[in-house]
Amino acid sequence: MTPCPGRFRKLRIAAGVCVLAFVAAATALAVYARSLPPLDLSAAADRSTVVLDREGKLLRPFLTADGRWKLPVTNGDVDPRYLAMLKAFEDRRFDNHHGIDPLGMLRAASQMLANGRVVSGGSTLTMQVARLLEPREERTLAAKLRQAVRAVELERRFDKAGILDLYLTLAPFGGNLEGVRAASFAYFGKEPKRLSTAEAALLVALPQSPETRRPDRFVEAARKARERVLERVEQAGLATRDEVTAARNEPIPTARRPFPSLSPHVAEQVVAEAPTVRVHKLALDARLQASLEGLARERSLGLAPQVSIAILAVDNETGEVRASVGGVDYFAAERAGSLDLTRALRSPGSALKPFIYALAFDNGIAHPETMLEDRPARYGIYIPENFDMTFQGMVSARKALQLSLNVPAVELLSALGPQRFLSRLRDAGIAIAMPRDSGAPGLAVGLGGLGITLQDLTRAYVGLARGGEMLPLSFRPVSIPSPNPHPKEPRSGVSKDAPARFASAPQDEGSRGGARLVDPVAAWYVADTLLGAPPPLNAVPGRIAYKTGTSYGYRDAWAVGFDRKHTIGVWVGRADNGAVPGLVGRAVAAPILFDAFARLGIDPRPFPQPADAIVASTGHLPPPLRHLRQDVPKTVTAMTTPTLKLAFPPDGARIDLSAAALDGKGQLNLKAAGGAPPYTWLVDGSPVTEPQRRRETQWQPPGKGFMRISVIDGTGASESVSVRLQ
Repeated sequence: MTPCPGRFRKLRIAAGVCVLAFVAAATALAVYARSLPPLDLSAAADRSTVVLDREGKLLRPFLTADGRWKLPVTNGDVDPRYLAMLKAFEDRRFDNHHGIDPLGMLRAASQMLANGRVVSGGSTLTMQVARLLEPREERTLAAKLRQAVRAVELERRFDKAGILDLYLTLAPFGGNLEGVRAASFAYFGKEPKRLSTAEAALLVALPQSPETRRPDRFVEAARKARERVLERVEQAGLATRDEVTAARNEPIPTARRPFPSLSPHVAEQVVAEAPTVRVHKLALDARLQASLEGLARERSLGLAPQVSIAILAVDNETGEVRASVGGVDYFAAERAGSLDLTRALRSPGSALKPFIYALAFDNGIAHPETMLEDRPARYGIYIPENFDMTFQGMVSARKALQLSLNVPAVELLSALGPQRFLSRLRDAGIAIAMPRDSGAPGLAVGLGGLGITLQDLTRAYVGLARGGEMLPLSFRPVSIPSPNPHPKEPRSGVSKDAPARFASAPQDEGSRGGARLVDPVAAWYVADTLLGAPPPLNAVPGRIAYKTGTSYGYRDAWAVGFDRKHTIGVWVGRADNGAVPGLVGRAVAAPILFDAFARLGIDPRPFPQPADAIVASTGHLPPPLRHLRQDVPKTVTAMTTPTLKLAFPPDGARIDLSAAALDGKGQLNLKAAGGAPPYTWLVDGSPVTEPQRRRETQWQPPGKGFMRISVIDGTGASESVSVRLQ
């Protein structure tokens, strides 16, 4: 049967009308698109500044200028199953459409007509990105048309992965959270790379109505929204029934978690140095940083509330800082937690002694088995004493350094000369601070009469670990130069099998190799000696080369140690430089150092012995090295300087607090005679004045009782008296 020709005519007319309507709509849409201003992508570019560790792990994020958490993220940073769930729930044909999904829009319209309300939206993920880039309050057809036009524009400018990245960055999750990475940290305390089924479902549900479904405020609403996503997930075959059942039973997070804040001092510093940079990648190791911050907190529990702990861990090969703990608690006011105490100038006590020995070995003045005298000695008016106030008699340089004896160290420093010692440290790049108006350095510098930071002290020990070659510390990753295909022959005395850190050949141009503090033989002597230093209680000996230090007045406790791979420095004390009774490096800082190495891991390999090293007992040394060389000119303090005396108050004096000894303000006059400026006054071991050139000062007595008053001059000489205030 032949169809009616009239019907064909009607069909052709209808088709023509449809084509004309489509062309007209397309033309109108094109005209409308050209009338729109260029698409503004600034919302996607405005992100939180983040500081990352060497592997890209988040150390600390910072709020945007308008107070939002908006962490940079790409689809590669997110769990693939979350992406599959997102597409299944929001935009099943995302991978195939060109910004607009006609089938989805027809479905949404039919559901609205059938139910009299909006059941599901017809917006694609691309249209949602367009709305997030150009947020508008109204929900009109005009607004929807604008989103559709922008969606097509986005599809032309970006591939599907780029559009997903925009959604993952811009999607709102309640409060000041924007982007899936910020939400994952805030609600689950982790990166979105590994999400459970329940976690992924909640993150899919929240952007639809982020304020009314916030789990930290509306738990039940968040649960119902997650349930709808899980139903769709099961229908789409993205999870088994058992997995969905387990996800439904998983609790909803009811509070936001804090964002990571590892190494806050370093993070703040690098951001302040480059405020326009949004991503800062550091050489720190997030795992080690968190472990050492935890160690500092644990150890602080047994200390006074005002005492803090700083720890620095450095890679010997590159000089990269692997962990930097500036204090126990960044937010603790009583510990001055906001101060980076790895940068604080402090007296190192005996922690500089290894460098006295290293320079003495380097200059041929002594050898580890050279015999030194540990007995009472006077250098002008300076009389050094050992920490325990005893003497060992004749000891080897090795034993003197391992036991941290003061008198032999001063004897070696006298042979070297204090100025020469300080000059070598400074020439190697170690920053040393001397007291103001101190004049020429005296022998007291060898026992801590100067200022140095934990960063500089640790860097100096890195130099010993590297065979005497210095490197700058770096908080950012360092590029290691490729090995020279035609290496220079090592000079005589350096084993060809020794690693680069013990080689002394000149560095190639462009290398990070710094100045040389001592030659490899002297560095090895010190490393081998410190390896035999007695460890703290319950620690295994011979694992790390280390040295401790305690500053005058028990203000600073130090411990610095190294193995083949790493160097760790520890400082314990008060941020305000106050005295802490019993604060001794060996008892307080050394156990922290050994614990830190236990968490980092100790390299068991021995330090490679240079070929020129002399390994022999004292009797088999060349005669000039058996005892400290007598032909080396020694530093002599000028005898014209009068001996320091405490002129007032006299020893044993009884002072009436209402007597004329007090000035009109109730202060006691203190007066010294002789000595060399500057003068520092102490009462019961605590300083009551800053170093000053005047021999007289005033002190406000706290009340009645017995007091010990001391004065120290610029050479390190001291005088004390005991008085009774009544």
